[in-house]
Amino acid sequence: MTFVKSLASAALAVLCIALPAAAEIRLVMVEQPGCAYCRAWDEQIAPAYGKTAEGRFAPLLRADLRAGPPEGVSYQRKVLFTPTFILIEDGDELARLEGYPGEDFFWPVLSQLLEQHTAFDPDAAVETPAQVLEGG
Repeated sequence: MTFVKSLASAALAVLCIALPAAAEIRLVMVEQPGCAYCRAWDEQIAPAYGKTAEGRFAPLLRADLRAGPPEGVSYQRKVLFTPTFILIEDGDELARLEGYPGEDFFWPVLSQLLEQHTAFDPDAAVETPAQVLEGG
């Protein structure tokens, strides 16, 4: 029995080393108090975001404009407008959407950003738990 446990542990260790870690994709929403467009996004998009394929693929990470990037995140350039949505992979910026174009345009633009810069497939079922992370 001990031999079987040792063999199973060794096999698991080899698998963990051989398999690359999945990239951590997030959508950072940079906002500030009093931002009317941030409030509109919160009312129109936020309630559904985590339940969508996009939201499960790129969970939301909120950041305050004045606090700078959340820990472990780097922006390619300074954020000047709120809201600004920054697509990150393992903490590095891939793409951004400055401003909130309204709910009719937000979803197609976000899907396009995800498809162009990540392995996102809108037709594939993503089975990861939805979560909203606070940071900044």
